[in-house]
Amino acid sequence: MLRRPPYPASQETRQEIEKHINELLEVDVIRKIGHNEIVEITTPVLITWNDGKSRLCGDLRALNNYTKADRYPIPRIPHALDKLAKAKYITNMDCKKGFHRI
Repeated sequence: MLRRPPYPASQETRQEIEKHINELLEVDVIRKIGHNEIVEITTPVLITWNDGKSRLCGDLRALNNYTKADRYPIPRIPHALDKLAKAKYITNMDCKKGFHRI
């Protein structure tokens, strides 16, 4: 089991983390689990920008030791544009919360 101790956080930060967790629960990005299912692989980290907006992240560094590297090369821009020029359909997706879909 991977266990990370929680980072110290102020009451205000903990409330903001709870707000983000509740939003993720509402849109089914995460789900509640039973006490017998508890597996801790991440510690919540709140990132706050200068404009006051925040984003909930997870510290997954402990998971790196168990992750197999994927050596898929990133395509070069000219090659990607050449493929797009020949495409019949082009799709645009909103990836605002894509970092939750690993």
